[in-house]
Amino acid sequence: MIFETASELARRIRQREVSVREVMDAHLAQVERTNPRVNAIVTLCADRALDAAKAADAELAHGAEPGPLFGLPVAHKDLVETAGIRTTYGSPIFSEFVPKQDALIVERLRAAGAIAIGKTNVPEFGAGSQTFNAVFGSTRNPYDLERTCGGSSGGAAVALACGMVPIADGSDMGGSLRNPASFCNVVGFRPSPGRVPAWPSRAPWSPFSVLGPMARTVADAALMLRAIAGPDPRSPIAIREPPTVFDQSLERDFRGVRIAWSRDLGGLPVDPRVTDAIDARRGVFARLGCEIDDADPDFSGADEAFCSWRAWLFALGFGPLLERERERIKDTVVWNVEQGLSLTGTDLARAEVLRAACYHRVREFMERYEFLVLPVSQVPPFDLNEPWVREIDGTRLESYIDWMRSCYWVTVTGLPAISVPCGFTPEGLPIGVQIVGRHQHDLEVLRLAHAFERETEQWRHQPEWVTN
Repeated sequence: MIFETASELARRIRQREVSVREVMDAHLAQVERTNPRVNAIVTLCADRALDAAKAADAELAHGAEPGPLFGLPVAHKDLVETAGIRTTYGSPIFSEFVPKQDALIVERLRAAGAIAIGKTNVPEFGAGSQTFNAVFGSTRNPYDLERTCGGSSGGAAVALACGMVPIADGSDMGGSLRNPASFCNVVGFRPSPGRVPAWPSRAPWSPFSVLGPMARTVADAALMLRAIAGPDPRSPIAIREPPTVFDQSLERDFRGVRIAWSRDLGGLPVDPRVTDAIDARRGVFARLGCEIDDADPDFSGADEAFCSWRAWLFALGFGPLLERERERIKDTVVWNVEQGLSLTGTDLARAEVLRAACYHRVREFMERYEFLVLPVSQVPPFDLNEPWVREIDGTRLESYIDWMRSCYWVTVTGLPAISVPCGFTPEGLPIGVQIVGRHQHDLEVLRLAHAFERETEQWRHQPEWVTN
């Protein structure tokens, strides 16, 4: 039951082949069995979840119309506010904080029938694609317990890989949905900005950080996206397209569809094990009928644009906190906030000019190619005790986010992107492939990812110790 797809579990619950209580019991037992080894779920609310499961079964017995996620256990990222459930942001400053309100994504998941079982671990304030913090410690990669699971939605990815939940929410600024999905052999979808409205938010007009679904299959991610997408007046950039667009089939004929195949986005350092794993799957896209060219978009200026706006957002979010609590904030966050505080209006004007130019160059490139296929992360899962990657294939890196350029350059364009399981390194470490689509063509990205997944069935390879 715990490794059934969310779609199948939801069907079985609706048809009363299995009770919500049975589903919840099975997943909570898996949490008890596996979580002590990986530290994915850091705040567990089992009694609350069991009460909700009992109530859900009673509703179904009395003829209630179940929502699309009815009875499915879900875990919320520990950056997302959950009323009555501790939300720490991975920071000692907020280690006992209990919100009085739910974030909009939590509201929507509950309205669709999902039942929260707890919170998943994150880096402090979600900063960095390596999940560790001073409150709960590190989250381990289930495919190698001495490796990182990535981040910042690292706890979510591990909970999925271990069968603790069938769906989980996440967020992504520089790769935080895509990177942990790649590292843990699950699916992480970064939708178009505004596809999943964010509230509360200190920067509601910003397109950089987005919320999105994580699951073990693309169909399950689409099922969850159907529940969390759609406009809301609390988000001024919310896409007006109704969420029912994701009721459409994921099936599509890809014969003649043009794909740009980029091994390094035109010169980024990439570990050869990553490119080998992705190149080995090139033939899958060819079998689907795609026309594949080796081609790289021009991402000139993306680095400066992203780093400037990221620093500005850090200053906005954490500047006042830095004044009061400097000694309790990790060094990389302090560095990023101070970067933001030092920016001038001229700096931000330059960043915006660079961002606009990058968007239009990539837009024109994507008029020739419907999809861009490239690595998710520039390295495989690395040592758990290494805070961030300092060198790739002989190239030294200067900051804690440099190794994620293959993700955050895509962020600058605002294009939808997904990480879908692709293969493994010779050491058995998961590698995901990143599929990027045209402006707001979220459904088409899901469709190509689904077709690729169906050919490879890579998602079925769970960690041996988890399934034994």
